[in-house]
This record gives sequence, structure tokens and C-alpha cells, in this order.
Amino acid sequence: MSTDALLSDALDHARRFLATLPERPVAARATAAQLRAAFDRPLTDRGEDPREVLRALAVEGDAGLVATAGPRFFGFVIGGSHPIGVAADWLTSAWDQNTGLYVTSPLTAVLEETAGRWLCELLGLPAGAGVGFVTGSQIANLVGVACARHALYERLGWDVEAKGLVGAPPLPILVGEEVHVTVTRAQRFLGLGAESAVRVAVDTQGRMRPDALAEALARIGRPALVCAQAGNVNTGAVDPLPAIADAVRATGGWLHVDGAFGLFARAAPSRRHLAEGVERADSWAVDMHKWLNVPYDAGVAVVRDAGVLRAAMGTSAAYLVQSDEQRDAVNTCPEFSRRGRGIPTYATLRALGRQGVADLVERCCALARRMAERLAAAPGVRVLNEVVLNQVLVRFEPPGGGDADAFTRDVVARVQADGTCWLGGTVWRHLAAMRVSVSGWNTTEADIDRSAEAILRCARAAAGR
Repeated sequence: MSTDALLSDALDHARRFLATLPERPVAARATAAQLRAAFDRPLTDRGEDPREVLRALAVEGDAGLVATAGPRFFGFVIGGSHPIGVAADWLTSAWDQNTGLYVTSPLTAVLEETAGRWLCELLGLPAGAGVGFVTGSQIANLVGVACARHALYERLGWDVEAKGLVGAPPLPILVGEEVHVTVTRAQRFLGLGAESAVRVAVDTQGRMRPDALAEALARIGRPALVCAQAGNVNTGAVDPLPAIADAVRATGGWLHVDGAFGLFARAAPSRRHLAEGVERADSWAVDMHKWLNVPYDAGVAVVRDAGVLRAAMGTSAAYLVQSDEQRDAVNTCPEFSRRGRGIPTYATLRALGRQGVADLVERCCALARRMAERLAAAPGVRVLNEVVLNQVLVRFEPPGGGDADAFTRDVVARVQADGTCWLGGTVWRHLAAMRVSVSGWNTTEADIDRSAEAILRCARAAAGR
């Protein structure tokens, strides 16, 4: 087998796929049964030709791919990977570095250290904060909650890492009614209980109400973990962070901010005010894939006190070569052996610079507003949220009255099947809605207009017109 030939084939296959993105149907075209027929086969004794295996993946598997990297994928706040991120990710795979320890990859350690510092500068987070490169927002939230668990129990004189939770006093947790599932899932993973948190009332856009938080904290009467949001997954709204930070500080608690995509508002001049006060938190979660358009996986956990991050995540053993002077990634995240996932983030930040990141965020926000305006101008279409970032919530009313929930779901299903664009459905304040998330570097005004027309065409078809 020629390594050069195999890598050349991979490049050719990738180029052909990327060339199809502007026009290919966004949804997958193959069924699960068809994909199993193509790929679910007995494992051979002697193996197969590597170039043929690669060809099968690229050619026979093509119909099973969703064009999430394309310009008209508007589901789940997923942004397509920027070319510099893809290229750096390929190089990362070729280098094949284990980044758990500085000694096994000095370059990766320095690149992730630098990327973490750049990110804190870009988002206005404290200098010197601890930064861990993790898989996504789920683990970034887990790291933040784990650090809060460590710090709050330490203040009570309880070593939770050594003793666990058996016999420990309960840890008060407060979240907004619109908390993202990754936060409550992190509580579950950490033994705190997914349903243990007090749910704090929110306003009409899903923002936590500071008065309700202050009342809840007063009832608890001791330091608590408060999880706030920068970027509601449905509306894009950001919690009133200055008032929330005041309430948490007054009670000696810990403030964690789930800023998976909304934290990037700090990088854009016209959006920065939305996340004012976020720098006052103790920990933050953010996902580079969502709005920096870095390839998966690319989450980041940031903790104000790097010592707390190390205490909650770190480990040691006699055989490990570790140093207090250099960055050992094992002390910043739950994983030990992992690839250098921070390298594409470093490359993308270096290639785009401050202005490039700002332009990306500003453009997506403008395109989201364009989509909202195009859809709202049509009869029977209602935009449910204030379009402050890149999220648009849409509801469709059937002509002549009727079940708007069922009608909206029908429109969503028709759009997904149509293939011009892809977006998802949701339930917002007990109402079925279409959720449009504009997050891609390659989305244009023409893509928005084309997609809006496809959505309205599907709505007319659902109405029988």
C-alpha cells in the first residue's frame, strides 16, 4: 500500500464532496436500510484494499451524508467547518500526537496554551484563566460544574474528589427554566442529580429573571451553584448577567455560564452589549464548532481560577512525566489520551484574527434577521422571538384556522424532505415552532433568500395551495 496514493485519494474524495456543497440536497438521500446493505457486512479474515475501502466510504456512503458543512444547514446551531480548520485538522491527524502530557507533544501544548489565551482575550474573559479543550459543550459544562462542585465543597471543608458525595451535605444548584439539557446532564454525570436544581423563572425570551433568582438564593441561605445562559438554544437570548453576578457574589456562590454559541457575541462590536457582565462568572462553556466553525470536536471549558481547574480535573502517577512549569492537558479536562483538538482552533483564530471572527458573527446575525424578515412578511407566518443573535423561531398558522402545532410540524417535515435547506422543529412556551440557526461561514444572502422561498413554498403546499 502506498501512503501517498491513499492520502491523495482522500484529498480527491474530500475535494469532490466539498465541491458539491453549494448545490447538493442538504438532507441525507439514503435510508438506514440502504446504508446497512452497503456497509454492514462480515469482517473479512485478510482485510481489503485500503484504497477500495476509502472509495466505498466516499462514493457509496455519499448518499448517507447530511450537508451540515454547507451554506443552507440551519439545524442545531451547527456551523460548517472553515477551510483553515479542516486543513489544520488533517495535519493534526497526520501528526498523531497524544496531548495528555507536555512531554508527548510540546508543540500541541504550546498551541493549545496560546489558543486558550487568544480565546480569553477575544471573549473578554479573565487573563490567566484555566482553559481545557474538550469534545463540546456537554463536557465543557461538565467541567464547569465539576469545578463549582470542588470549590463549593472545599469551602465547607469537604474533599469531594477524595471522599465522593456519600455523606456530603447537598449542593444547592439553581438554573433557569430554559436551562440547556447539557447542564442538567452534567449534574447527572457528577452525581448531583439531574432534577436536583431549583428552576428559576424566566421572561418571555427565556432569560433568567434576577428578582426570581435573588428570592431563590435568599430561601436557600447559603452559597450555591448558579448556571446562567449566554445564548438560549431557541431564542438566542442572553441572561441578564450583571444582575445575576451581583446576586451570586452577594451569597458567596459560584456562577457558571453556558455560552456554547452566545459567548461569541463578545467578539462582535454590535452584539457585545448582549453579554455584558459575563466576565464576572467563575466558569464558562463554549463550543468552537458552533460559531468559530472549527471541525468537530471543539469544545472549550474556561475556569477563572486555574488552580481549581487543576484540582477538579488533574491526576498524577509515578510513571507520568509531569511538570509544574509546562501545560499538561490531562490537568485541564476529563480525558487523558486525546488528539490535539486545540490545533484547528489555534489555526482558525490565527487565520481570521479579531476582525475575521467579528465579521463571521455579525454576518450570521444579519442573515438571521434577513430570514426572519422574509418569513414574517408572508401571511400566516409569525416570528416568535426577538432576533438578537442567530436564532429565529417561526410558527405557521393554517389558513382558515385549525391546529397550528400540527401545521407547523408538517411544514418543518416538508422543508426537511425538500432538501433546499435543513432546519429543525422545537417547542417554545408550549407552542410548536420551526427553529432556524444561522451559524455557517459560507452562508450568503442568496442562500437565505433561496431557503426562505423553499420554506414558504412548503408552507403553501401544506396548506394545499
